Amino acid sequence: MNILIVTQYFWPENFRINDLALALKDKGHTVSVLTGLPNYPDGQFFKGYGLFFSREEYYKGIKVLRVPLVPRGKSKGFRLALNYLSFAFFASLLGPFYCADKYDAILIFEPSPITVCLPAIVLKKIKKAPILFWMLDLWPESLHATGAVSSPFALGVVRRLVRFIYKNCDRILISSKGFLQQVSSLGYSPENVRYFPNWAEDVYWDKPSGNLPPDIGPLPEGFKIVFAGNVGAAQSFDTILKAAEILQENSDIHWLIIGDGRMSAWVQEEIKKRHIERSFHMLGRHSPEVVVTVFSKADTLLVSLRQDPAFALTVPGKIQSYLACGKPVIASLNGEGAKLIEEAGAGISCPAGDAEALARAVLTLRNMPAGNLEKMGGKGFKFCQANFNRAKLMDSLERWLMELPKKYN
Repeated sequence: MNILIVTQYFWPENFRINDLALALKDKGHTVSVLTGLPNYPDGQFFKGYGLFFSREEYYKGIKVLRVPLVPRGKSKGFRLALNYLSFAFFASLLGPFYCADKYDAILIFEPSPITVCLPAIVLKKIKKAPILFWMLDLWPESLHATGAVSSPFALGVVRRLVRFIYKNCDRILISSKGFLQQVSSLGYSPENVRYFPNWAEDVYWDKPSGNLPPDIGPLPEGFKIVFAGNVGAAQSFDTILKAAEILQENSDIHWLIIGDGRMSAWVQEEIKKRHIERSFHMLGRHSPEVVVTVFSKADTLLVSLRQDPAFALTVPGKIQSYLACGKPVIASLNGEGAKLIEEAGAGISCPAGDAEALARAVLTLRNMPAGNLEKMGGKGFKFCQANFNRAKLMDSLERWLMELPKKYN
């Protein structure tokens, strides 16, 4: 098949769509990607990229077609909205000229925003190709949950946009089973929905090197809780910081945050205000190879989300990566993500936003024999192998792509 992927984010930005595109290419398909200029997460164009950068390049045999956009900046308010809308506008305007080939299918990758679907719909009409939409973020629910939009009128406008987008998609892939009801409530037939969860990339299955870069230095001795990923509003860092305060007297407990995001500066300030510098460590953003090495030295891995009905429907993609590393997981969240950890027997879940419950969960694991922790991690590893196997998921994706309606051809 000749497949076009439409995504606002792509290599050298670090997203699972990079791995997915390579998997389809390795299966013998021709893959092209329509994307923007890389600027996530720092908010500035990556070195070597800019508005006058060549629109076409290749990534391991995949043709990458880039359109201009307004960089994210500090990922706040009007600037972030401009980033979203500029990609949708320029990809819709220039995509039909850049993407000159005939395509058998269009695959949309949407961690956020849902406006990434608009250029794909334009291309569907022009290229007569069906759309497979992989949805990782639920709109407009996520806008309200993060506090980005609170106006009922604005949320209503976005809901109508989402309904239009669903209507123009031939199949929708959901990363969480909890999304099905919301998708169906906007008139989309459940018969055309497929469950397609995240998987753990190869780096998380591989044995880490054991070497850490000098800027991290030796990790502290004691019971280490590691959080990896975006440091944002959705991750409820006020809950994590409060739990760290509660456990401050336990001098052996350390919280390690490896990642970055728009809340990082606030977290740094709160660490000082709460006088928890001894136990709370911000390691910054690092490559996946470094991240997995830090995981290997952790006693438990932490995933958290704010308390909100929309987030209860979400399964954070980091859960699969955590499970593949064979470490017990603390899930400070509600709903689908917590159920997954409990079903796997891979750790402890506690209610989202409950700092005291999170502190108790940490103490429970800290006081467990090392053998019990190892058994928990082993259960998670086996559960990940059985349910989030990359090869099996890619086989399913290939089958669904080939089953797309041919009425456009």
